Amino acid sequence: MSAIHPSGARGRVAAAGPDLGAYPVSFALAILTCALTPAYVLRWHVAFYPSTVLEVAIVATVVAFAVESWRAKAVPVYMTRFTYPAALFLLAGAISVIVPPDHRAALGIYRAYFIEPIAFFFVLNNVVKTSIQAALVAAGLGLAAVVVGVANSFVVLNALRHHTLDLSQTAPVVIYTNANDVALFLVPLIALAGSLLLFSPSRPTRIASLVFLVIAVPATLLSFSRGGYLALAAVAVGLAIAHKRRWLLLGVAAVAAVVLILIPPINRRLAIEVDLSNGSNTLVGRSHLWAAAIEMLKHHIPFGAGLSGFATAIAPYWNATHPDRFIYPHNFVLTFWSETGLLGLAAFVWIVVTGFMVGWRGWRSADLAWKPIHLGVFLALAAVIVHGLVDVPYFKNDLALEFWAILALASAGPLRRTAVT
Repeated sequence: MSAIHPSGARGRVAAAGPDLGAYPVSFALAILTCALTPAYVLRWHVAFYPSTVLEVAIVATVVAFAVESWRAKAVPVYMTRFTYPAALFLLAGAISVIVPPDHRAALGIYRAYFIEPIAFFFVLNNVVKTSIQAALVAAGLGLAAVVVGVANSFVVLNALRHHTLDLSQTAPVVIYTNANDVALFLVPLIALAGSLLLFSPSRPTRIASLVFLVIAVPATLLSFSRGGYLALAAVAVGLAIAHKRRWLLLGVAAVAAVVLILIPPINRRLAIEVDLSNGSNTLVGRSHLWAAAIEMLKHHIPFGAGLSGFATAIAPYWNATHPDRFIYPHNFVLTFWSETGLLGLAAFVWIVVTGFMVGWRGWRSADLAWKPIHLGVFLALAAVIVHGLVDVPYFKNDLALEFWAILALASAGPLRRTAVT
């Protein structure tokens, strides 16, 4: 008899992965790395080589995993449902290093947004073996989100208290450079925590998820990110539909949405989006940027502008007097096309579709402990795509690592199940 490998291939039962006991240091460092996700803003140079606290944590985790694998004489599992699309994504990124004029900047992006987070994915894919461990990894990301959310909420509330908050502009920030980045990081984790709160059989996990949501949801609202609001609404609807009391939850969500819309600061922020003559209207501004990006891409169809190349490539098509100088098109399709060409766009779509499929199948057929994790991954990806319609949901150190860490939680679940035929 033989076991069915998660990739669909038949093999020995031992191929399901090495013993968890072989990876205590790797697992602890992986959680620490997740907690240090926003620490990419702490940067320095070693001679010519730039680095960050987050990069050091990722490298330490990967090195510890390699050492522990060697000491245990364990062969890590590398074949997953994400292996082939990830390899294609890496190939597209490598090509995109050559395309732009600044190869040094492109190589730095390739290292930070491609190689490191994908390497971290494969580490998590091997060291996470139980739903409890998956929840602990999610808790590491949650701790990072709490730090970001609390810090940002403090400065926004302080601005509100002193009547200095300008709702025609993005809200003030502490760790990040833009308030939209707060929502981009928090909402996928809200999806995961919401699923764990509603469906986890573990009471401590439900309590921890509730505490996180009490902090993260208001922090997202205080980011005043309209794309974040849209993603948050999509997550709320998805969670309600998945629950057996869906109509009650949908009603509660609708009432909550109406109440929030009536709150003056949120009301004024949203009112900008229905005033097409307002210069701060996101859709009007984005539509001009998208039109320029499409015009540029018509002349760079196969490879786009390359990593870090958008700002230079868009210049002939963008109004030189416009106050904003964008480095991305603020739409996930145009961004991946510009940064990684059609090959990278296809690879990313393949990755996301695979993530949706793994998440959905896990939600439908996994054991009780893994079900909420898979649903959370599914809804987290939905949040990435919805917010990505008007923003950049991947091309940042923290967002890239969060994206692949969340995918690893979905991938790790099926790895632990060995079906015998």
